[in-house]
Amino acid sequence: MLDVVRLRVLLAVARRGSLTAAAKELHYSQPSVSHHLARLEAETGAKLVQRAGRGIRLTEAGRLLADRAADIIGRLDDAAEELASHVGLRSGRVRLAAFPSALGTFVPKTAMRLALDHPGLRLEITETEPPEALRLLRAGRVDVAVMFRYDDTAPEDNGIQMIHLLDDPSYLIHTGPQGELTELAEHAETAWIGGCDRCRLHLLDICAKAGFAPRITFTSDDIVAVQALVAAGMGITVLPGLALRAHRHPDVSADLIPGSTRHVHAAVHGDPPHPPATQALLSALRESL
Repeated sequence: MLDVVRLRVLLAVARRGSLTAAAKELHYSQPSVSHHLARLEAETGAKLVQRAGRGIRLTEAGRLLADRAADIIGRLDDAAEELASHVGLRSGRVRLAAFPSALGTFVPKTAMRLALDHPGLRLEITETEPPEALRLLRAGRVDVAVMFRYDDTAPEDNGIQMIHLLDDPSYLIHTGPQGELTELAEHAETAWIGGCDRCRLHLLDICAKAGFAPRITFTSDDIVAVQALVAAGMGITVLPGLALRAHRHPDVSADLIPGSTRHVHAAVHGDPPHPPATQALLSALRESL
């Protein structure tokens, strides 16, 4: 049977890329990390790591085992947290992954409400975009993933429940008078500024529906930088409402784009009833909108 401690060591090495960094993360000595890896290789009969310059990297077998270890350890941690939750949410933790504009708007209110209602429950937050948030949720490394998607008719992932939180409309960001937007096609020759990967794909999609391909001259996932570039006359862009709530440059105008909405959800594993800590977090999210 594989040893859980040694699996945790392998995961730390996979994350950090060196024995020294893994030892520091785990609060072990470097020889102890080397010992655990050697024992794990003996147990599995496979070469799991190899030298790569001054560091080390996982072999194909090592990567395979590390991926499985992430799932296994995530589930073990979940079980431990659920047991802690059942003592009345007086202790333990609950883990949340969320995208940046959610973290800049309603997630801080969620954290405050959760601390008020359950002061013994520790909230851990990871900033990440939706694809990575779902991967963390499937691996058991977070309990709730706040994510968005533009197509609300897409089928649900197997084993994942999507709980609708809000609809987030899109806005054209420009320097002209407020209410200037009539048709996107009027800006076919204008320079555009692109956002994060998913938002940029959405920009391409809505412009395609308007009959043109936008001339993207600059790309950044920093909403402060994007709005500053618009204010400086470098182009126009499209931003979701949550991004504008998180930061609004005083020298830009924002016009609603009809029919362009992203749908924000809280994703959790499985059907209700959820573990008490997860349910407490979901309640706090709803109450913070």
